[in-house]
Amino acid sequence: SDFMILYGTLKIPTESAKMNEMEKKFIRRISLIPFLAGSIFAVGLVYRYGHQWMRYILLYLSRASWARHIVTQWPIAWQVASRFVAGEDIESAMMAARELNNRGMCVTLDFLGESVTNREEAIAAREEILRLLDEIERVGVDANVSVKLSQLGLKTDEALALENVRILLERAKRYGNKIRIDMEESPLVDTTLRIYRRLRYEYGFENVGVVIQAYLYRSEADVRQLVQEGAWIRLVKGAYAEPPEVAFPNKADTDANFVRLMQMLLGEEARERGVYAAIATHDEKMIDATIEYVKKHGVPRDGFEFQMLFGIRRDLQESLVQQGYRVRIYVPYGTAWYPYFMRRLAERPANLWFFVSNLFRR
Repeated sequence: SDFMILYGTLKIPTESAKMNEMEKKFIRRISLIPFLAGSIFAVGLVYRYGHQWMRYILLYLSRASWARHIVTQWPIAWQVASRFVAGEDIESAMMAARELNNRGMCVTLDFLGESVTNREEAIAAREEILRLLDEIERVGVDANVSVKLSQLGLKTDEALALENVRILLERAKRYGNKIRIDMEESPLVDTTLRIYRRLRYEYGFENVGVVIQAYLYRSEADVRQLVQEGAWIRLVKGAYAEPPEVAFPNKADTDANFVRLMQMLLGEEARERGVYAAIATHDEKMIDATIEYVKKHGVPRDGFEFQMLFGIRRDLQESLVQQGYRVRIYVPYGTAWYPYFMRRLAERPANLWFFVSNLFRR
């Protein structure tokens, strides 16, 4: 029969209402053509202009609802995304955590989701994370939890987000566990730090931590203050598209700042004040700089940890464990995997090529 494509929608008249599996696969592949074309275009831009162009495009796609609809409908997308995401439910997260524990690694678990638009969604996310904390305790895995304030209602009502995290910290405290607040895009940094400090000083939670992003100009001042406060901190490079007014546009400058902040977090003053730092990177140059610093300054190997993402550089994860360093793996799970997946593609060209090269294998 003839094909008719109208406004991007494929219409295929069939003699039978029930299509065979080959026809269904063909339709799914045709529906992915716009995204595939965009991916190839992005790879071309990388070849011509460098990594930064592709990163901006993929970060845009991470927020584009039309792209989310296309990608999440394509089965191979989840097959590739599952390289970075443990699964869609708590049981899958527990299986991944147990396996990593058996390989000598600690875990931080993240129920995926961000920028909820109403109170009901924020409360539903809180209840899921409460179940996650219960399950960590029941199963006995070595894992703590990371949360995003926008998932808990920050963009709807700051008081709602604060209350939701407070409830989560109470449950975690009961189990002797911890929660770290992830850092999101730059307009939320001040609010995130304000909520973190209220939870720690006004409510008295010592089991709360926060994240600092090395690509922001302001992060050196933030780290200096957090060191004085003896904070529990994860240092990352940063994974959002930020304007040059607030963030280093060049990778070399971000890398230099990452090393500078790492040294502050592992320095003598930080150790005296009880800072515990997670150095979160897959960049071997950053890892080597950290190892060189801790050896030179006598930082004990149990006085900090490396953190890496689930499914990325497993060889490097194993190598660090074998060298006697503490390694914690960030393990996300949940149905809202699309934005997280796209940010992982944006971080390394090899991730995007891995995705594109697998599109038509099935």
